[in-house]
Amino acid sequence: MDNQKNLEELKSLLGEVSDLNNANAVLGWDQATYMPSGGAPARGRQMATLATVAQEKLINPKIGHLLDDLQKYEESQPFDSDDASYIRVARRDYERALKIPPAFLGELNEHGANSYQAWTEARPANDFSKVRPNLEKTLDLSRQLADFFPGYEHIADPLIDFADYGMKAASIRTLFADLRANLVPIVKAITSQAPADDSCLRKHYPEAQQAEFGADVVRQYGYDFNRGRIDRTPHPFMTSFSIGDVRITTRVKEDFLGELLFSNLHEAGHAMYEQGNDSAYEGGPLAGGTSAGVHESQSRLWENVVGRSRGFWEHFLPKLQAKFPEQLKGVSLDTFHAAINKVEKSLIRTDADEVTYNLHVMVRLDFELQLLEGSLSIRDLPEAWHERYEKDLGVTAPSDSDGVLQDVHWYGGIIGGSFQGYTLGNIMSALFYNEALKAHPEIPNEMKQGRFDILHNWLKENIYRPARKYTAPELVRRVTGNDLTIEPYIQYLKTKYGELYSL
Repeated sequence: MDNQKNLEELKSLLGEVSDLNNANAVLGWDQATYMPSGGAPARGRQMATLATVAQEKLINPKIGHLLDDLQKYEESQPFDSDDASYIRVARRDYERALKIPPAFLGELNEHGANSYQAWTEARPANDFSKVRPNLEKTLDLSRQLADFFPGYEHIADPLIDFADYGMKAASIRTLFADLRANLVPIVKAITSQAPADDSCLRKHYPEAQQAEFGADVVRQYGYDFNRGRIDRTPHPFMTSFSIGDVRITTRVKEDFLGELLFSNLHEAGHAMYEQGNDSAYEGGPLAGGTSAGVHESQSRLWENVVGRSRGFWEHFLPKLQAKFPEQLKGVSLDTFHAAINKVEKSLIRTDADEVTYNLHVMVRLDFELQLLEGSLSIRDLPEAWHERYEKDLGVTAPSDSDGVLQDVHWYGGIIGGSFQGYTLGNIMSALFYNEALKAHPEIPNEMKQGRFDILHNWLKENIYRPARKYTAPELVRRVTGNDLTIEPYIQYLKTKYGELYSL
């Protein structure tokens, strides 16, 4: 009886923390979508206040006492039981939070809100000087945050751990080096050929029709509009205020069909993960995604593995042609499939193809590590960006807008741990999809008919429902029986692009 009483008290206290953090997320979503620019200073203060109060409540000594009292009960329960998992994850969050002063977290949130607002003005103006002071402060705050966790091997380790628990700079560097060695020959083999013709995507596509089609596709995927919505923003994202309110944002280009559509598919993958959490986890530490990498595995799976597959477009291309009869008149399935899978050396990470995408991530990870180490300064970052893109991808951005200003992450968050999840997600997307196919070989044929229930339900049962119950390494082992490996992902790329480019 005492165990259940203590557990209920713990859930009540942590529920208050969850409510405050979710209210803060609402303010962040509003700033990115509808808030007038004049509201930025006050919004920063509001978000700082909520973050500070939430942190004060999370490090309440009463929570520590309850966790201590519940330790023997936790140890007596099966590892994967809801109660043991709740206590285990709550303890991990609590012990981490104890090391971060509430006032610091408030300052970090206020700075992030102000820095984000400056970025929304600086990028269209191609004015890095407008955000440089903010970014210098972000770097200083990121280093301070890491230093609350002494004993690290690399200063980035605590920051990476926030996003991808258990990962370190050294292990990611080793993984990325192996991946890069496999990717570069594929990139060279493909880009030595004439690029695919994607002119069918680069006609005038009115926004309203794009939005209607994009919403229809994610609804068919399984994104629940009774518990979500789609809005416009400068940089697409997913945000969750509860299992019953998971929203996505997108952006549109009327002269490029792929922007809104694939942004929708990507963010819907994130959102379906959170909508699929076990409802019993609402308002507590088990709700949400277990890591940035697992989250990205879902966005990249639904965007690329499914959304850029030939079978997917066997069903959807006739519907898209009915929506845009003049623009897509006479465009064959082979032509369209090649267009949406065009491989080329490019400037923008979010527009990059599957083969070169991870090279973009590696550039950013290296810059994060160098900035935190002090071997690269914020002042020199724009020039370093252009030099690295010329070296790694053979392209040079005409402006900082398409260079160092293109990603929002450093301007609304911290420097460190911001990008490795994208590549980890690509790797895991192939692992998880392979397991789904083993269980249900009929999935590709179902997709050709525009049906996704079998795949969606398998993911809900194996990935979404457990939420944060297991760490990413634990989840990978439970689902695949093995540790994380790049082999299925490399094989996926070789098979798909080998057929497209006759490699």
